[in-house]
Amino acid sequence: MAPYELRAKPSVSRDLKGVPRTDLLRLLARMEALRDDPRPPACEKPATAERYRVRQGDYRVRYVVKVGHRRDVYRGR
Repeated sequence: MAPYELRAKPSVSRDLKGVPRTDLLRLLARMEALRDDPRPPACEKPATAERYRVRQGDYRVRYVVKVGHRRDVYRGR
């Protein structure tokens, strides 16, 4: 399967500015890994949330797997 596209809101860069470098490198690697497997075994989708999340140390990455018009969501790219 082709890798998924990874997009981030501009606010993500602001969020990452205060993260220590060692944690930052791990977080970026975890986010890059989501390209190949957007729902790894460690991901969770809480019953009350609309987003998935994955944990990296003391940090959490919250994400949406796919958003688009219904005619486009089910089409292969």
